[in-house]
Amino acid sequence: MRRDQRAVTILVHRDGDVESSSYRIPIWAIRTTSIAGIVVGAAFLITLALYGPIVRAATRVPFLTREIARLNAENEQVHQLAARLVEMEARYAQVRTMLGGDVVHAAVAKSSTVDLISAYPVLARPPSAAAAVSGPSVPHRWPLDEKGIVTRGQVSAGSADEEHPGIDIAVAVGTPIRASGGGTVMATGQDAEYGLFVLLSHPDGYETMYGHASRILVGEGDEVTSGQVIALSGSTGRSSAPHLHFEIRRSGRSIDPRTVTLEGS
Repeated sequence: MRRDQRAVTILVHRDGDVESSSYRIPIWAIRTTSIAGIVVGAAFLITLALYGPIVRAATRVPFLTREIARLNAENEQVHQLAARLVEMEARYAQVRTMLGGDVVHAAVAKSSTVDLISAYPVLARPPSAAAAVSGPSVPHRWPLDEKGIVTRGQVSAGSADEEHPGIDIAVAVGTPIRASGGGTVMATGQDAEYGLFVLLSHPDGYETMYGHASRILVGEGDEVTSGQVIALSGSTGRSSAPHLHFEIRRSGRSIDPRTVTLEGS
């Protein structure tokens, strides 16, 4: 087959020259060059489509390397904090064991009082103390057989969160709690703040509150005498360690127990 002899002539004339230069380009060469250009362009676009994501990922490698290093450093900090938390929990467990906090007794109904006392024997009164005063009486004695450690006193000023009626006395779980005076059990039960509690009513408008108990040994409506064991101390309710929350009230007003002369305090 005879190749197409048609061609395109291109004249080039420079300013100032007398003669012009002419270039004759065959049509087939133009077509071949055009096809080759299209193929090269298509190949470039295909290469860009295939390798573009790889190139972009490669440019992110330094950033990802820095991010991995940062995450590894944070992970190491988390491991260190976890180790410290385990250590603190172990120390807290030791302190709770020393204070008897590992023995937490569940609340029981009034009908179980007899079984409860037989399961956890307690003294009716301290061996060296005088006999309990019978009949109703105003608060006049310390509610524990031991003084304990007052970890928080009464706070009547400030915000609602800062106010703290009564005092907190740190004692081991299971320590007998005794009525500060003779009276009637107004209420017992579970409270979000006080935990297991006993509220007593006394003459002359007096009331006493005993909170965070582990067991309650009296029921609502019971008549109790001064010094009678009414509950066992614990760490129920809003409490971070075993203690007794003790309040004295008169006519609805809280009185700091430390300002009242209490026998055994």
